[in-house]
Amino acid sequence: MDGPPGDPLLDGLNPPQREAVLTTEGPVLMLAGAGTGKTAALTRRLAHLVRARLAWPSEILCVTFTNRAAREMRERVGHLIGPAVEGMPWLGTFHAIAAKMLRRHAELVGLQANYTIIDTDDQLRLLKQLIVAEGLDEKRWPARQLAGCIDRWKNRGLLPDQLDAGENEAYANGKGRAFYQLYQDRLKTLNACDFGDLLLHMLTILRGHPEVLAQYQQRFKYVMVDEYQDTNQVQYFWLRLLAQSRKNICVVGDDDQSIYSWRGAEVANILRFEKDFPGARVIRLEQNYRSTPQILAAASGLIDANTQRLGKTLWTDRHAGDRVRVIGVWDGPEEARRVGDDIERLEREGAALNQVAILVRAQYQTREFEDRFISIGLNYRIVGGFRFYERAEIRDALAYLRLIAQPADDLAFERIYNAPKRGLGAKALEKLHLLARRRGIPLAAAALEIVDTDELPARARNTFLAFMRDVARWRDLAKTQNPADLIRTVMDESGYTEALQAERTAEASGRLENLSELARAMEEYESLGDFLEHVSLVMDNEAAADEEKVTIMTMHAAKGLEFDHVFLPGWEEGVFPSQRALDEGGLASLEEERRLAYVAITRARRRCTILHAANRRIYGQWTSSIPSRFIAELPGDHVDNETTLSGGASLWRAQWTEHADPFAEVARAQPARTVTRGPGWQRAAAREFDTAPRRIAETTRSAASFAAKPRTDIEIGARVFHEKFGYGTVAAQEGNKLEIDFETSGRKRVIDSFVKPAAE
Repeated sequence: MDGPPGDPLLDGLNPPQREAVLTTEGPVLMLAGAGTGKTAALTRRLAHLVRARLAWPSEILCVTFTNRAAREMRERVGHLIGPAVEGMPWLGTFHAIAAKMLRRHAELVGLQANYTIIDTDDQLRLLKQLIVAEGLDEKRWPARQLAGCIDRWKNRGLLPDQLDAGENEAYANGKGRAFYQLYQDRLKTLNACDFGDLLLHMLTILRGHPEVLAQYQQRFKYVMVDEYQDTNQVQYFWLRLLAQSRKNICVVGDDDQSIYSWRGAEVANILRFEKDFPGARVIRLEQNYRSTPQILAAASGLIDANTQRLGKTLWTDRHAGDRVRVIGVWDGPEEARRVGDDIERLEREGAALNQVAILVRAQYQTREFEDRFISIGLNYRIVGGFRFYERAEIRDALAYLRLIAQPADDLAFERIYNAPKRGLGAKALEKLHLLARRRGIPLAAAALEIVDTDELPARARNTFLAFMRDVARWRDLAKTQNPADLIRTVMDESGYTEALQAERTAEASGRLENLSELARAMEEYESLGDFLEHVSLVMDNEAAADEEKVTIMTMHAAKGLEFDHVFLPGWEEGVFPSQRALDEGGLASLEEERRLAYVAITRARRRCTILHAANRRIYGQWTSSIPSRFIAELPGDHVDNETTLSGGASLWRAQWTEHADPFAEVARAQPARTVTRGPGWQRAAAREFDTAPRRIAETTRSAASFAAKPRTDIEIGARVFHEKFGYGTVAAQEGNKLEIDFETSGRKRVIDSFVKPAAE
């Protein structure tokens, strides 16, 4: 399709992009792969509608997901059409546009036009009031859990009376609907709504008041939507109603980059667009301007394993470049060392640190990289979150440890005297401060003194006394217990762990993972003092803001970004794909995890390196890991496999494909393979590290035996030796898998290439 001769709006666009800009009538699905210039096509299409006088700026509805994306789009369009962009009041985020609409029709849902939008803190405070008023135990049924349920219901466009029995049971054993209704009623009394209400109320109005719907359908001649694959159900219903009359809707998205189901995003929305709007034109943007052909081929080969996708093939005219590297290492610390060494090499070769990124699946994975980079003096930044030791739950745990180590640490006392909630408020702390100033003593000492007075109510006195007794007991425990076990004890006995578990949210689960990672970090230190000194040095090592730094972030946070060099650590079953995601979502979650892998790989412009470790410490125990199934799905022609422990990706691919149900294999393989760390583990770990090169070399030489073919020199009843588990007797054999009764570790399921006949 050709436009007007010499039209500057079309300069530099490839044919599919030009087609997307000039196809103005009817429904259009712009299926835009990673790095294919979809923002350029979208903004120029918007400018073309105005320049060609197909619509006034105020007659175009253009929605995005973030304020940053909306600002960028407005700026780009402004460069193309000048001041006319100021006449586009309907260009913005879903919530901003819905709020503007709701101001005009608030009375139709029982609100006034000057309603207040409450934030998350206000929402939680209001829900706590309702829970207490109804006589419910807030510790057992936390407000944060109820807030998560309500947010999910609103994302799905459900009002209280529309909840089914299953959803009603999601909170307080069948009281979900009642509390949802109480909350909505209370909001109306306050003339307020939360962010979820903005779209839900407008959906209710559009469905229940045809005259309002007709008004907006008449107003909006064109509807455009960015990142359509990330829409949730209420956004989908809202958009479909607005566009149903004229059907001039253009959505831009990539089904292969739908990675936010935990926020309510429905990949099905983009998959069924052609069914929702019959006759829709599908325009595929497939020319990639970011990555090398090797990287694109690896990513495309991986995502081909998904069944729920529309399909496209990315290509580029760039130089072939390096293959994707897959590197196997012995354990997590070696993974951090290897990445650090590679980054230092890149820096010596002239690479800019700002163009190097480490993308992790979970926040807790950043800790080992942070510690390693501090030790070698490599500047880094955490994007989309806090540095590991700056996260709220880690600061709380460290405050407990500081108070145990130093009773005069008033700052630590203030942070944790009521964390988790113990019913001690600001007034109680004020009394302590007053007594401490008068007597010239620390707050902890003041707490011990005040419990013998009537300055506080009996409940507060008893709570302070119990807390100080706990601190005293933990201080005695610190003299004999190793730091890792100490922090686990403190978090459990203080109620901190239980409070997070009670929330039953993805955020709380992530915070629990971070606390587990903190305990793992402490295993390397002989005393509490040594660890706290290390943390002080880490916290003090903040480089100048203008210096180049390596970027560390989650894969989710990296969407939309790009770097020359990308490292992807932790590609092991249970880490990535996430075991929690698989347990909660099954096959659908597996496909989303694969889409996340696709997003991660396609962040790389020049080089992409994937790493997996043979062993990781999980909850204080060494756990043998198997490489992620995604490694087996990478096309071998575009991968350089440097795995020294597995014998190559092809062997792992054979291991995965021999099983019809990979989930069943993981379920069989995961529960075993743990070693409880006993006395002298540090010396054993040192010996293990010293002999690792020899063992790795031996494993590499015997890599051919790692395929599914069983060994013939080991039979049931044979006595064998395993490098990690020691001596044992073979109890059962299935292919190349052995079940062995080890003398010190109990029964474990191992692969036969990791054992050898015991010396007579």
